Amino acid sequence: MDQLTLLTHTYQQTHISAPLGEWRVRGLRGATTVSQNSAQAIAEAVDELLNALEANNPLDPAEIVSITFSATPDLDAMFPAAVARQRPGWDQVPLLDVQQMQVNGSLKSCIRVLIHFNTPMPQNTLRPIYLRGAAQLRPDIARCS
Repeated sequence: MDQLTLLTHTYQQTHISAPLGEWRVRGLRGATTVSQNSAQAIAEAVDELLNALEANNPLDPAEIVSITFSATPDLDAMFPAAVARQRPGWDQVPLLDVQQMQVNGSLKSCIRVLIHFNTPMPQNTLRPIYLRGAAQLRPDIARCS
């Protein structure tokens, strides 16, 4: 048996035996705005956002698949992922920073986050967090902290 066949067979044996419908990869959104384009302001805003997401959702760094941060083009003083990487247990989480698409009239000085993680919770029980000026982005689903 070649290596790929062995790995596939092992994966199927391990994962098919688990009850279906329990654990799934879910996406959790959040956003905040920053008072100014400085490393300190960005770090404070990202920490506040991640603290609120963790306080309102069952985030275990060992279950996080990946995190994507986006920042509007006017924020370039530091990478938001650099802040997340300093959190206890988050040093092994795959993190990515991207620039948010610029659309006329869109919210400025905004940092968004999308966290993919494994959880048995249904998607509709997760609590997206929108802080500061970002609360206007999704008032239909956001619970602002």
